[in-house]
Amino acid sequence: MAKHSHPSSQAPALCAVFLGFLPVLAHAQPFTPYQASWATWALGLCLAALLLVVLLEALYTFRHYAFTLNRLFARQRPLYAGIEQAHWPHITVFIAAHNEEAVISGCIEALLDVDYPRDRLTIMPVNDRSTDGTRQIIDSYADRHPGRLQLFHRQEGPPGKAAALADATAIVQARGESELIVVFDADYLPGKKIIKQLVAPFLDPEVGAVMGRVVPQNAGVNLLTRLLDLERSGGYQVDQQARYNMGAVAQYGGTVGGIRLSALQDVGGWTPEVLAEDTDLTYRLLLKGWQTAYLGYAECYEEVPESWAVRFRQISRWAKGHNQVMTKLGTEMLTRKGLRWMERLDGIALLGVFLMSPILLVGWLLALVLTVTGYGIGANVNIALLMLLIATGFACVGNFAAFFEVAAAVHLDGHQRRLRLLPLLLTGFVVSMVAVSKATIDGLVLDKLFKRQFKWDKTVRYRQAPAAATAAVVLPAALPEARV
Repeated sequence: MAKHSHPSSQAPALCAVFLGFLPVLAHAQPFTPYQASWATWALGLCLAALLLVVLLEALYTFRHYAFTLNRLFARQRPLYAGIEQAHWPHITVFIAAHNEEAVISGCIEALLDVDYPRDRLTIMPVNDRSTDGTRQIIDSYADRHPGRLQLFHRQEGPPGKAAALADATAIVQARGESELIVVFDADYLPGKKIIKQLVAPFLDPEVGAVMGRVVPQNAGVNLLTRLLDLERSGGYQVDQQARYNMGAVAQYGGTVGGIRLSALQDVGGWTPEVLAEDTDLTYRLLLKGWQTAYLGYAECYEEVPESWAVRFRQISRWAKGHNQVMTKLGTEMLTRKGLRWMERLDGIALLGVFLMSPILLVGWLLALVLTVTGYGIGANVNIALLMLLIATGFACVGNFAAFFEVAAAVHLDGHQRRLRLLPLLLTGFVVSMVAVSKATIDGLVLDKLFKRQFKWDKTVRYRQAPAAATAAVVLPAALPEARV
């Protein structure tokens, strides 16, 4: 693997700024309280809380620096990239679909054309209670390609992707043909080689799940899609790959990934009551000793949101689901024996990543209060702490990827001209911070307080269905019974 020069130039500067505070703190004079009052104690608690926030943000910043440097200079793990010939097992490919008439034809056509033995591949669109033309489009492909598609039209049951996948998985297990399942969302466009790429790691019996790289196919539509393309590149090209290289927690992503059925059964199957079924499965596999492989070379193309409102709702759903898993499995990650130290540390850090947005907002508020009141180590130091908090905050919070991870990913992808957009990621950062903070408060406090049930928010699709796929679609007054 070729070495790359020019590591992120922010690392030495940020480390120096942070370490520069140590002698200041060490030689700081005792606080001089204005008077023994509740206000004094409150300000003292504010200062202690601010220092804790700065420490947490700095730890996440250093974590991202470690990932970036590993991706740029350390040995990578393309363990399965060279496997092209093997005794390929029988697999079933799920296409998760709910009201996907605009995009599902593209996914089906791509899967009909993949390089995988036809007699060992079953394509199973999981049509979850669609009320548009999704069912008719699926049926038309089944009629035109006899024996290639297994139909599953789900008409009832609990809402959510995990519940639909659980019902579909039960059918696959009852048939007893497939050893593995591969899952795509309906808007994804799989490449010709991706099925073999995703299946190859399962030749290792310790691998329970695999995940490929997600690449936006509509990146050039507007500013938002270009910014999301940068975030995806940082998250997958650097963050995910480095975690896999370092033996940390590689995530099963739920949209372009595969699962071994025996591993899924070992951890208790899908969990319908969580929004982030992929994060939930990642941690349950980890706690049971199964490995998850990340394949950065297995690229699949998705449709990212093209409006800020849709993006806001999407990341809110991710945050709620992720925090559900944190409250459910966080204690077990701290106490379960048998985990390697890197898995435990990164697993805990990853569980807490969506908490950093509200924590950062609290830190900014605390720093402003202390700066205005003049309470603390000193006015200049308070301001410096505020600046450090802002710097580490902008480096840490985002869609699982720091800004300097994005810069490294752009360099590795050979798209250096995209760096001109890097300052504009501030816009996405602010939107994500507000969305995540609101979702965290809703999910961890308000939903429990008012006993609200989760609501699945479907991401809007923008791609238009081909005329050939929709020409014969006529919505009936009432859908017939489910066909399996």
